[in-house]
Amino acid sequence: MLLEGGRAVKRLRRIRDLMTGRMDSALTEALLGQLQATKEGAWLAMAMIGGEVGRTGAHEQMRSIEHLGDEERARLIDELKTALITPIDREDLFRLSRSIDDVLDSLRDFVRESHLYRVPDQIRFTPLLDQVIVGIDALENAVRDLASRPSVVVQDALEAKKAGGAIRRMYQYEISRIFSGELTPDAMKERELVRRLEIVGVAIGDAADAIADGAMKR
Repeated sequence: MLLEGGRAVKRLRRIRDLMTGRMDSALTEALLGQLQATKEGAWLAMAMIGGEVGRTGAHEQMRSIEHLGDEERARLIDELKTALITPIDREDLFRLSRSIDDVLDSLRDFVRESHLYRVPDQIRFTPLLDQVIVGIDALENAVRDLASRPSVVVQDALEAKKAGGAIRRMYQYEISRIFSGELTPDAMKERELVRRLEIVGVAIGDAADAIADGAMKR
């Protein structure tokens, strides 16, 4: 009975929002929760390559961060089922959430493989992770601006897209450097790690496209 009562309250709140022209803030809150977890994952990866956090410890901490991101994604999907007003099309919201999830999953893989491969010098990945954080920040701005400043969402998305492109360019230079030297086992492990960060850049670009597409349809 309590569960039914809670659903009724949520339904009434959404009807009120519909009547007053307000958007469903629960959706943007869930997206921001996902992005916050993703940023925590990026900062953890940064701390790991800088030696502030051990690889084993980072691997364990990432599990908790990934769980938080998964909870926020599940919350968004649940909210989408009953939302009356969405800031952008449901399909674009789902695409955006999925792409953010891909960013966090790839950061998880980077940390896990770093733990497994034990590549000696990882500080050179700092510029790539810097751009990952820039991209996540831009996506956060875009989500916040959906309700308050929808006219600037596309510009926010463009900043995220630029960060994703910068990551992919850095990846190309890193691959060129690796292949210019002796292809030792450590070099091949390093190639796998930089590839993980390139996948992060692609996912950031996909998220930027999803929110920009949704904003343009409004």
